[in-house]
Amino acid sequence: MLEVGGVGYRLLVPLGALELLGPGQAAFVYTHLHVRDDAMLLYGFCTREERDTFEVLIGAPGVGPKLALAILSVHSPASLRRALLDDDLDALTLVPGVGKRTAQRLFIDLHARLEVPDSVSVPDGSDRPAARTEVREALTGLGYGPEEVREVLARLPEEGAVEDLLRDALRQLAGARA
Repeated sequence: MLEVGGVGYRLLVPLGALELLGPGQAAFVYTHLHVRDDAMLLYGFCTREERDTFEVLIGAPGVGPKLALAILSVHSPASLRRALLDDDLDALTLVPGVGKRTAQRLFIDLHARLEVPDSVSVPDGSDRPAARTEVREALTGLGYGPEEVREVLARLPEEGAVEDLLRDALRQLAGARA
């Protein structure tokens, strides 16, 4: 419940916002009013980037406010872009109600809508997948699970040679299993 000037509003928020928006606290909330034939629903977000990502998500075919909110409850805007950049379909399937087929469709739609490049140009001028994508594919090929791969990729530097990133990832994974 959001109170503004003595008037209370029911506000739907991503799960992460519940921690930041405690009862009785003053807060600034970015909102989106979704108007339907039968209801007007107010959605609230802690950051402008969350709200903007929500609006992009609901613009994708087959994505309504409920699914968009579920996606933002699992992924921050940055982690969603990172999953798209890393071609990590499994990250989208972590969202309740999103299976493999829906994740594939979302992946294609969101790539363009969130302005995520298909590949990253490397210094030799070729258009190869980004180094992080190659590291993810190598780790998956070695038998590491999607969650392990996602966690170790989150700890790696944004850029670097594939060999260096893979070596660092393997060290971290070996340390985690020891």
